Amino acid sequence: MSQNLNPQNEDRKTGMQVLRELQKEHKESDSGLGKAHVSNRIAMGVLWGATGITIGLLAVILIYVSYHGVGVVLQNFPEFIVGWPQGVNAEGGIAPTIVATLYSTGLAMAIATPIAVLAAVYLAEYAKQGRIVKTIRFAADSLASVPSIVMGLFGLAFFVETMNIPLSMLAASLGLSLLMLPIIMRATEEAIRAVPRYIRWGSYGMGATKWQTVSRVVLPTATPRIITGLILALARAIGETAVVFYTMGIAINMPIIPTDSGRSMSVHLYLMAVEGINLPSAYGTAFLLLLIILILNLSARWISKRYSRIDNS
Repeated sequence: MSQNLNPQNEDRKTGMQVLRELQKEHKESDSGLGKAHVSNRIAMGVLWGATGITIGLLAVILIYVSYHGVGVVLQNFPEFIVGWPQGVNAEGGIAPTIVATLYSTGLAMAIATPIAVLAAVYLAEYAKQGRIVKTIRFAADSLASVPSIVMGLFGLAFFVETMNIPLSMLAASLGLSLLMLPIIMRATEEAIRAVPRYIRWGSYGMGATKWQTVSRVVLPTATPRIITGLILALARAIGETAVVFYTMGIAINMPIIPTDSGRSMSVHLYLMAVEGINLPSAYGTAFLLLLIILILNLSARWISKRYSRIDNS
């Protein structure tokens, strides 16, 4: 009996020894875990600090512009939105600048969207991944990083001086389309790549061709994310100053046809503030411009969240 129990006792002793060794190792590693927890807390503190600084700066800008601009808009409402600037100090409304801003950005989107979407479809669905595709993506990323002042000078030299297009909505929209093109293209390409492969396989299994699959299955599925990219590109174009300053002009006109000149809200704000003509009008214009951009960004966020909920459901 004792000989039969010895192996069990030895096994029990071995198990207890292993447990004690694990406990000992755990105690020895407490110091290392403590250092890891400290490092993790420091990293989280830095991240939260950076986030707080970003949100704080945004809040300060919104509060400052709203504080100086809301009163101007409400005091002269609705004349400030539907009226014209009058007199040497440009008192009154800013209706022509609102129309010129929406006119030029809308025309720019009409020019840039088909080109950007078709280029993204080619890169994502048809092109063979290689040096050419990498070069195209690098060119798009480089175009997105070009300063707006450089793009404005290029628009003046190429569209106005070389192509003899007058300072107008058309010239401004062509310059703005160059800024919007890489944003829309990259957003569309990522949206197309996010479409699951089994959706394409199901379309091919039903006998659809490549173009039928892309045009009737892939693009409709990616449409919400594409729209998000379009809204973000539109928000950037609305706030641009240098491009429209060199290609649209500064005349206060109500544009009717694409060859009419005008003054955008950003240029009007710049002139009112820098030259000290009418600071209240500049703050009111800044508030409306900021409000339009904020609405566009929130719309993009709403579309993105709604798309995510549909995917999760």
